[in-house]
Amino acid sequence: MNRSRERMTTSANRILPACSGLAILCAAMLLLPLPALAHVEAGAAGGFLSGLSHPISGLDHILAMVAVGIWGAQLGRPAIWLLPVVFPLLMAFGGFAGLVGWELPAIEVGIALSAVVLGALILGQARLPLGLAILIVAFFAVFHGHAHGTEMADGDSALLYSIGFVIATGLLHAAGIALGLIHHWETGRVLLRAAGSVVLAGGLYFLWGALA
Repeated sequence: MNRSRERMTTSANRILPACSGLAILCAAMLLLPLPALAHVEAGAAGGFLSGLSHPISGLDHILAMVAVGIWGAQLGRPAIWLLPVVFPLLMAFGGFAGLVGWELPAIEVGIALSAVVLGALILGQARLPLGLAILIVAFFAVFHGHAHGTEMADGDSALLYSIGFVIATGLLHAAGIALGLIHHWETGRVLLRAAGSVVLAGGLYFLWGALA
């Protein structure tokens, strides 16, 4: 048991410095001009650069992906690195489903609900069992991935596009982790609860738009 904990601590010590660097890069990317719409029109995205920029082209995606990192940081090891690994993996699966034309109902509703649920979990500082936390993150990741997959243009490289949006997702998770580490301090916990309320409010706004 002690050896297992030591390995987990070593892994976290290796991951967190890398996450900090990725968070800085992510912050720089977020300074780029963003379109007003949450998603580009179907078929308008393609290639590595489009895949890289697509997750940050919609505030709904940004809120959910940063929230995954924040919640993982709140939960601590091993969730701090497991959740940001599970999300891109299942998002890639959802992207493949969208690319090959598999139907998934209520995509926009699912994406909006991801922000609502994750924001509520952060706000409530919910410490769910690891298996349930992974299940929640994996479920919503499929919706985000499907949206990316269906918005890739015909004839473009699916592999490069997928690599691009997975990398961008990882950067957003890293930003969330870097922010979530302030939960070690009382003031930080208050600020994170405020961040959770912002994510929740944004999710409710997008949910209202999806259902309207």
